[in-house]
Amino acid sequence: MEKGSKIEGFEDLVVWQLAIELAAEIYRHFEPTRDFTLKNQIQRAAISISSNIAEGYERGSNKEFVQFLYYAKGSCGEVRSQAQLAMRVKLLTEARLNRLLPHPRHFPPS
Repeated sequence: MEKGSKIEGFEDLVVWQLAIELAAEIYRHFEPTRDFTLKNQIQRAAISISSNIAEGYERGSNKEFVQFLYYAKGSCGEVRSQAQLAMRVKLLTEARLNRLLPHPRHFPPS
């Protein structure tokens, strides 16, 4: 979406676009994994990020939107923690982890 463009739905939010792509990448990466507990948990947490952004946006109030953004942020923490575990048990390489979840310092300042 171009800078200054009108937001007409949550799909126009860059943060939602990034979150839905992360969920898709998590799904693709863990699809062949036979550790169903970790696979299910990280997929559900990844889905929760974009879902909370969408739900908060659709609530129609800034206060509720902000609250749901905090829920999404919490789910981000879950995904990061589970991805670290996946790396430690060799379900995810460190390089893949860094591609999926770049360190926050790598993002441009807001």
